[in-house]
Amino acid sequence: MDSDKTGMQGNSATLEAEPSDSLSLAGLVDPDVPGQVCPRRTRIQLDWMLLALEAIDLNASENIIAGLQELQLQPVIKNRVHLWRLRNTNPLRRFSQRRSLSLDEGKALVVLACYLARHETGTIRQLLLAYEQLKAQNLSVDHHFRLAQYLERFRGHFLSRMNPNRTAIALYKSPEQTNELALNLLSQVLFCTGTAGMQRLWSSLFDGEVA
Repeated sequence: MDSDKTGMQGNSATLEAEPSDSLSLAGLVDPDVPGQVCPRRTRIQLDWMLLALEAIDLNASENIIAGLQELQLQPVIKNRVHLWRLRNTNPLRRFSQRRSLSLDEGKALVVLACYLARHETGTIRQLLLAYEQLKAQNLSVDHHFRLAQYLERFRGHFLSRMNPNRTAIALYKSPEQTNELALNLLSQVLFCTGTAGMQRLWSSLFDGEVA
């Protein structure tokens, strides 16, 4: 259905993204974690946040590759294949890689996530505002076209890339459960766009993991 039926009008103006030189691995402090590698929860969370950003922006995959050059991350993430391997350190993926994710690789994924999120700030805010208004009016997400589209794309990405045989993935059997995850991730990627969002996101990925 058309979003006008809810009487909602989102702010279509996107916020200006911060300069790319504010997105740097140097601003992220190494946490004191065992083995100095990213723990399981961190790997899952980073991959799922990128999955949400890919559902927001149809060109996200190409923008990530462009970001590798713009942000000078190629010494850490060499190319598209290397990026795919890093994403597959998420143990819940269908083709999970049995390798660790170094702290520098984790930092690079955080920088990329923040880079994408900052370019989509307006859209992210609009989708979250739409959801809050729908909830207040006791309406389903289908009443807002762009929100329903985001959730449908996320479900498609999630179901095609995650391993259905893993217990953690079985928790998301229904569209409603997957939608809830997608909406939670939307709030988290908005978190990336604020002041010191990159540093705060990086720290949050290790809550409870730091020795």
